[in-house]
Amino acid sequence: MIKRRTILGAGAGAVLASGAGLASQANAQDMNRWGTDGPSGLGQRTDTEGEVYPPGTLAPRGRFGRMERLPTLELESRQNFLRSFRTWVNMSLSAKAAERSNQVLRENDLPIDAEIPEARALELLMNEPLPQTASRAWLSSQQLMWNGLREEFEGRVEKYLGEMEAVDNYGGILELNPELDIPKYARHEIHIMPGGYVESPVAGHLYHYGTNGFYMGRNDNDEIHIGAARRMAIPADGKVKRILDLGTGVGQFAMALKERFPDAEVWGIDAGGPMVRYAHLVSTERKLEVNFAQRMAEDTKFPDNYFDLVTSYIMFHEVDPEATRKIMHEAYRITRPGGVFYPIDFNTLDNPPRTAYQQYRSYMDHRWNCEPWTPKWRACNPQQLIRDAGFDLNTEGPVALPRFGVLNATKPA
Repeated sequence: MIKRRTILGAGAGAVLASGAGLASQANAQDMNRWGTDGPSGLGQRTDTEGEVYPPGTLAPRGRFGRMERLPTLELESRQNFLRSFRTWVNMSLSAKAAERSNQVLRENDLPIDAEIPEARALELLMNEPLPQTASRAWLSSQQLMWNGLREEFEGRVEKYLGEMEAVDNYGGILELNPELDIPKYARHEIHIMPGGYVESPVAGHLYHYGTNGFYMGRNDNDEIHIGAARRMAIPADGKVKRILDLGTGVGQFAMALKERFPDAEVWGIDAGGPMVRYAHLVSTERKLEVNFAQRMAEDTKFPDNYFDLVTSYIMFHEVDPEATRKIMHEAYRITRPGGVFYPIDFNTLDNPPRTAYQQYRSYMDHRWNCEPWTPKWRACNPQQLIRDAGFDLNTEGPVALPRFGVLNATKPA
């Protein structure tokens, strides 16, 4: 058995200490919520439909489809409110902010249907009340969302660590490397998620429920990941026996690929140990034998020419330019001749002109949502980087994720 404190290293101790006050308030509630057959008992759990889950698995309030419900009605209600508020901000309020932005352009004799310099767009809109209100509302809803989830998962951290530990040796391979040298770019608190992907021992729990809020109800059961997996390009010879998902996060795309290719050996790797540990928990619950490892995408440790398909789901815009180049060369090394490398990310080719409000929103996302590398991704010419790595590139199709770029690369046979 892998010991969780060894796996998580020094970062876990800091979070455990910071959560001690929250945990002391929570302990009295745990017996009522989980009972004696909960995680401390580590006995097999059976849900109301008779489904048997691995020892230690928690689902005190059942599931909506494949997604485990949050453990209390109060937390679920607050998160649902914040999701609804975020939806209103991103749809209705932002539409009004965009209208006001166009009005500002007209007042300054500037076209609304042509892209103006970003610096000028920011100068005009940075002090406009309506765009600022939309940005503040969006950011505050995100901060409140993270705070609520953190109170639950870090406040009861021992319960959730126990849940993961109980299934560490079940299902597919789980490889955790607490001594991994994680570069600075991977330590940012992307999406202002507390601790980022590598610090909090319950980062996977935070990420999964938090990003469901980002999707505003469209991905509660991994619908978007499943759709992308179904549309994913495959080698011309049809052979898909080994698949790698780079920057797998909590494994949603890796699991969707396993569902499409049930006989394939599927791996998901990520810099975040807590992320892949949570992914292993979820895949074990779903009876999907997916392998997860804490490794860097720049140095995957796999043999040359090993995979038929190498992919990633919206990872590269979270990576600095030098690491982007290294990852693409590593993808070439581990993809077999005739195999496919298809990273999904923001489209950088033939985009229409951005409005002043779109430029303003992009800047606010970059500056306040901790997206330091997104502008670099948009400017790095990934098409040329993929060709420089040695791949032949098709940018026409198939479209794995609508409105995102097509980077369908093949390693020459």
